[in-house]
Amino acid sequence: MSHVMNTYARLPVAFERGEGAWLWDTQGKRYLDALAGIAVCGVGHCHPKLTAALRDQVGKLVHTSNLYGITLQEQLADRLAALSGMESVFFCNSGCEANEAAIKLARYYGHKKAIESPAIVVMDKAFHGRTLATLSATGSRKVQAGFEPLVAGFIRVPFDDLEAVRRVAETNRGVVAVLVELVQGEGGIILCHDDYLHGLRRICDDRGWLLMLDEVQSGIGRTGRWFAFQHSGVSPDVMTLAKGLGNGVPIGACLAAGPAAGLFGPGSHGSTFGGNPLACMAALTTLSIIEDEGLMHNAVELGRLICAELGTRLSGQAGVREIRGRGLMIGVELAHSCGELVRQALDRGLLINVTADTVVRLLPPLNFSREQTAMLVAELSALILEFLARQPAAQPAAA
Repeated sequence: MSHVMNTYARLPVAFERGEGAWLWDTQGKRYLDALAGIAVCGVGHCHPKLTAALRDQVGKLVHTSNLYGITLQEQLADRLAALSGMESVFFCNSGCEANEAAIKLARYYGHKKAIESPAIVVMDKAFHGRTLATLSATGSRKVQAGFEPLVAGFIRVPFDDLEAVRRVAETNRGVVAVLVELVQGEGGIILCHDDYLHGLRRICDDRGWLLMLDEVQSGIGRTGRWFAFQHSGVSPDVMTLAKGLGNGVPIGACLAAGPAAGLFGPGSHGSTFGGNPLACMAALTTLSIIEDEGLMHNAVELGRLICAELGTRLSGQAGVREIRGRGLMIGVELAHSCGELVRQALDRGLLINVTADTVVRLLPPLNFSREQTAMLVAELSALILEFLARQPAAQPAAA
């Protein structure tokens, strides 16, 4: 009997080594990883440059705490600021911690404006984490159930709906910020329209709100730019990162600019492990690899190829609702609950994920190859076609 707390419905496999987009289990079977640790291992497993950097850093220094200056943390903050146009960075260990920092920033901002009960506009189907505040901001009753009372101070509206945000602006004077993912990963790879971020920026500017973007899953090159907001040319006031930043070494970041940049002072927030030398070396090296190897361009090209090839192979299938994505953040929405595909793919040596019950989610490493792309498309399309052949006739999608 395992003494590990039973918080995950784990698949019946354990991996012992990896290389690039490949993983080998404890029995020696090889798997093509099209999930990358849920958008974490953007430069693949055991990249030689990252491995060497981490070995060297472990031999020098792992942790001292934020009671002291950390040179690598300062270098990483400078690098992230240069890439994003943001002004200041707080380091933590995960995406939910980064979002907690953003929520605290927004509340602090509100109290500085003499708003007694600051509120944040959040979205249906959003996912921001599993701490009490971030699960309260999350738009999923499945995540929230059993943990009430939820944290107050969140106003929920439909995603990609500017009119809904405007209605909140007209009726609620306690709002101080909007928190939004530009691509809802856990929600099913849902993309917003091109003018959505521009509209949110205008509303926030008009009302004096902070525009806060959760780029935990979409950031660090996953969509073909460093950050998803860069596709639009609109800059946020707060942005959160994690997942791909350390390529598996835990690190998160909350970046701030403009009115949010100078809010926190000593004692406002903290993290024992946040931004320690090992995590910062992992992040600095990961960013360097993505840039030096042109992996954002690769994400764009292979993302388009995967969507196009899957579209061709699955063309005319009534059970396929939509194939959508940006870069290597791809969703194949089916007309049926399809969680069983994860185990079936595993049996064939392919790692995928199903989210929102009906969406096959693909998050391959950014250094995925064309040969691996062809293997992924062939295996996945065959699996989906076999799955659909076993299903009752699908109802047509609503107009």
